[in-house]
Amino acid sequence: MKITILGSGTSTGVPEVGCRCAVCTSADPRDRRLRTSALVETGGTRILLDCGPDFRAQVMNLPFERIDGVLITHEHYDHVGGIDDLRPFCRLGEVQLYAEEYTGERLMRRMPYCFVEHKYPGVPQVKLHEIHPDRPFCINDVEVLPVRVMHGPLPILGYRIGNMAYITDMKTVPEEEYVHLAGVDCLIVNALRYQPHWTHQSVDEALAFAARVGAKETYFIHMSHHVGLHAEVERALPPHVHLAYDGLVIMC
Repeated sequence: MKITILGSGTSTGVPEVGCRCAVCTSADPRDRRLRTSALVETGGTRILLDCGPDFRAQVMNLPFERIDGVLITHEHYDHVGGIDDLRPFCRLGEVQLYAEEYTGERLMRRMPYCFVEHKYPGVPQVKLHEIHPDRPFCINDVEVLPVRVMHGPLPILGYRIGNMAYITDMKTVPEEEYVHLAGVDCLIVNALRYQPHWTHQSVDEALAFAARVGAKETYFIHMSHHVGLHAEVERALPPHVHLAYDGLVIMC
């Protein structure tokens, strides 16, 4: 399985507009973080995890190939704001979107022209599929398991694909969901900053979660400029835990 981190930043991205902090003015390209998204390629199937407002820029230099499915974690703009930019990929076939009922309803309200029965020419040719936590489904022959996590008070989805789990925007996870993370080799999970936040994990909370899951390698995503400089934070993390960065390729 090949995982490409398309974006590793929080909702404002890094650099944040108007900020002149050490991270936002860093010359290290690993400190430039577009909104969080990833591309999973396995067995000839390509699956996009979230489609945020930076999607067009994120895929501009990637091979132009069919996207077999888009997994939506939740309806916040930094995770779905690029759905209209799927239009070029629709030339390769209708793009399948997967979201739970609550999220799907909000997508249809926000972008009704994408989901009407009779679409006018040029709009994205997408189809929305309703999925449920703890109920596996397949994209081609790839099994996907949605996992319930909590974004503060908001229930959202993480996903397990094979020996990889991808979770973003999580603050807590229900105790009964840990069974679905057993045996994960690669964990990709959010770590917003060192200071506590009421809807996102801090670095220390993410480290505790990673220790409990026990993956061989863990990569942090959805980071703000407050997390600090990539090079400095990476040196302070345990050997099997890493800050992800835009363009990082993970093989697992």
